[in-house]
Amino acid sequence: MAGSSGEQTADYRSILSISDEAARVRALDEHLSTRSYVQGYTLSQADVDVFRQLSALPADSRPLHVARWFRHIEALLGRPCDKGEACGPQASKGRRVQPKWSPPAGTEPCKLRLYNSLTRNKDVFIPQDGKKVTWYCCGPTVYDASHMGHARSYISFDILRRVLKDYFQYDVFYCMNITDIDDKIIRRARQNHLFAQYRERKPPATQLLEDIRAALKPFSVKLSETTDPGKRQMLERIQHTVEVATGPLDQAVVAGLSEEEINSRAETLLEEAKDLLSDWLDSTCGSEVADNSIFSQLPKFWEGEFHRDMEALNVLPPDALTRVSEYVPEIVNFVQKIVDNGYGYASNGSVYFDTMKFASSEKHSYGKLVPEAVGDQTALQEGEGDLSVSADRLSEKRSPNDFALWKASKPGEPSWPCPWGKGRPGWHIECSAMAGTLLGASMDIHGGGFDLRFPHHDNELAQSEAYFENDCWVRYFLHTGHLTIAGCKMSKSLKNFITIKDALKKHSARQLRLAFLMHSWKDTLDYSSNTMESALQYEKFMNEFFLNVKDVLRAPVDITGQFEKWEDEETELNKNFYDKKRAVHEALCDNVDTRTVMEEMRALVSQCNLYMAARKAARRRPNRALLESVAVYLTHMLKIFGAIEEESSLGFPVGGSKTSLNLESTVMPYLQVLSEFREGVRKIAREEKVPEVLQLSDALRDDILPELGVRFEDHEGLPTVVKLVDRETLLREREEKKRVEEEKRKKKEEAARRKREQEAAKLARMKIPPGEMFLSESDKYSKFDENGLPTHDTEGRELSKGLSKRLRKLYEAQERLHEEYLQMVQNGSLP
Repeated sequence: MAGSSGEQTADYRSILSISDEAARVRALDEHLSTRSYVQGYTLSQADVDVFRQLSALPADSRPLHVARWFRHIEALLGRPCDKGEACGPQASKGRRVQPKWSPPAGTEPCKLRLYNSLTRNKDVFIPQDGKKVTWYCCGPTVYDASHMGHARSYISFDILRRVLKDYFQYDVFYCMNITDIDDKIIRRARQNHLFAQYRERKPPATQLLEDIRAALKPFSVKLSETTDPGKRQMLERIQHTVEVATGPLDQAVVAGLSEEEINSRAETLLEEAKDLLSDWLDSTCGSEVADNSIFSQLPKFWEGEFHRDMEALNVLPPDALTRVSEYVPEIVNFVQKIVDNGYGYASNGSVYFDTMKFASSEKHSYGKLVPEAVGDQTALQEGEGDLSVSADRLSEKRSPNDFALWKASKPGEPSWPCPWGKGRPGWHIECSAMAGTLLGASMDIHGGGFDLRFPHHDNELAQSEAYFENDCWVRYFLHTGHLTIAGCKMSKSLKNFITIKDALKKHSARQLRLAFLMHSWKDTLDYSSNTMESALQYEKFMNEFFLNVKDVLRAPVDITGQFEKWEDEETELNKNFYDKKRAVHEALCDNVDTRTVMEEMRALVSQCNLYMAARKAARRRPNRALLESVAVYLTHMLKIFGAIEEESSLGFPVGGSKTSLNLESTVMPYLQVLSEFREGVRKIAREEKVPEVLQLSDALRDDILPELGVRFEDHEGLPTVVKLVDRETLLREREEKKRVEEEKRKKKEEAARRKREQEAAKLARMKIPPGEMFLSESDKYSKFDENGLPTHDTEGRELSKGLSKRLRKLYEAQERLHEEYLQMVQNGSLP
């Protein structure tokens, strides 16, 4: 069939001379159609020459012969050679080989970005040492009960820590401090000690009244000098409370009442005047307190309470906990090195940080976080502490912006030996020394509340970089947002100070965490009834989904039946599932945006609910494997966020936290049997028409089982759904159902009453003969015709034609109504 090599060469030459590519390929295809080029075909030089002129298989697949010819020769020789590339048959000449493979283009993975207070931007997070992350978090100053402001910070950091550790798989080393040496602690410990001593002495009523009057004098001066509205309101309330409690005791002493009555009133006054007397006793006798143990008992107690609160909130304990009292030697050495490096100076037994010297250094900068606040004396003095702000102390500084690294102790303050005399650590130096000791010259993350940025964290940065002589003590500074109470700043003066224990009496740890998850960790969070109601509704929404999926999974099926054919609905839901997972990942990469994550998870559940509802309406089982995958994923995410505390393979666990018994797996088989038995009894009762049995069945569902935390959901034509739900939730649902039913009953009764009144009013109108309906309106009309229709108004003027026409229509309507009434009387059909 094939021609000679010379003829082929001539044919190919004429084909290749065609300029239009499409025409050239068609000509080649026609030429090849006359030749056998697959089985036993011997390549000619002309074939090789033409093949090498082609760069690739033609894009148009219609020239079949060209495509087959090209692939055959490509299998023998390899692909067409590029210019400058050696060509020749492959080693496996005569055998087909795999075509060239190219990897997919793929997409650029999103990177974790964190809002960094050092730049006020979302920066790509890059740890300094592979996957290891060193993290220091400012802990509490333990002198009082932990409040919701603490919860805002520590729950938020717990969520961030869990996400970095369990989602992004970083190896996080998390350190936190306990500040147990501080001006607030010293003052509160002295006050408590002195008041307890005063109470033990049981002063006579006259002495107590005299002391109260003495204490009120400096208190009144303090009140008059206070300009802050919140503090002033609190002081005014204390003054008013004491004055109100003083009156009854004063009267009892004057009237010479019994000793028992006087003592009772004195005890009441002592309770009400505790803050006033404690402050007065401290100002008069505080310098006499010399036992250091007095200053350790108070923080030790409140530290224990803090840890218990954190455990109740399901906040993970730190990997390392540091207490200031245990690191005093390290703090002394830290201060000494700062002085040796030229950035600190001793003055009258105290040591101060030289901010001017530090700021003037080329390799350092002061006020990295809030440069605009540098020089704010109010903020700086608050950072120094109440006991450390005096004219004497201020005169010891070279610059008003300098701050204390070490404070010379005054009488009535704890002290430790050091090169500068007995003293105690400044507030800012504590974190620097403890974090530097554990984490070294540079850490990946430092965290704290928004209000700590200046001066505390700016001073921490300055003194630490002065110690290490570097400019990178912290790589990423994270600050959690403020917490407000119903739109107001939390304050004892506003009576909106909420402790963690108080909050946990109203809502569970999970509900509080869900509320935090539904807001950005770095923005202000308003703790209010609306915020918590949103969290409760979210929890209920997710829990109902988990319970419904568990019901689907409990349906009996053989091992092969659990794998079902996917229809369009499953394919669409699965696509949405993966879209939501991608959206969740992108949100977590975007500064751990849990607010968006929670909305994406809610949207995913809504899609699943629509799918299950459609299947239920069509009397078809939903795809159990797909729903289980979604539920397991959501459970996994909620575990990562710390919203599911206990071991649970799917959904929120039942039976309370840390129960050794898996309540659901234990009791559900028995409840399933009870449900099936009840369904059988109901079927017989309906067939035999025994309403009493149906009523008992409803009572079991509505009254008895909710008390045990069990919900039976009856659906027409479908098996009863059995759900284990928190007992309090079910009881609230039952009360809400009763309330709604009662409202419906009242509305129904009200509607019936209105209908009766309307019918009675209509009947009364029907009884009136048309000729009498206008006669009673003598205030409008003065003359009537023979039918009782008005003709003149009260002033004797004849009515207009328009008014007369309207009155005639009313007359005719009443005529019809009255005739209807007469007919009802005649028929005996009156209501």
